[in-house]
Amino acid sequence: MNQASDIVRKFFEDYERGSNAADPTLVTAQYSDSFMFAGPQGAQAVSKADFLKALPKREGFFKAVGLTASKIQTLQETRLDEHYILVKVTWQIRFEKEPERPLVEEIAATYLLYQQDNLLRIVLQLDHQDLMQRVQALGLLPARD
Repeated sequence: MNQASDIVRKFFEDYERGSNAADPTLVTAQYSDSFMFAGPQGAQAVSKADFLKALPKREGFFKAVGLTASKIQTLQETRLDEHYILVKVTWQIRFEKEPERPLVEEIAATYLLYQQDNLLRIVLQLDHQDLMQRVQALGLLPARD
């Protein structure tokens, strides 16, 4: 990891740990009560309560495609003002749908964090690629019609 303050580095270490543990409490603790998800298909507002309800489906998808681990490769932080921090994260994700042939891919997302005192929360997550298209291109899911 590089170019990140200690508070941001710690925040994303916790985020990585929660993602890899598939622990909904750890994952949702990183998000504001309402936030935006954005990506190649557009953007939508999400409540933390709705996100918590959707996590089992997300975990089921990850299991179906053989996603076994997500690891932060780089953090690039830009402080916007006293409350907001923009962080571009490069992730290395590992798929083991066929354990003898693991696949490692790199993806990126940008997060807008809100800071109040020493507490950070995600208020916007911008995924820079369509994960569904990516796993289809890797042959981990059948192509969509």
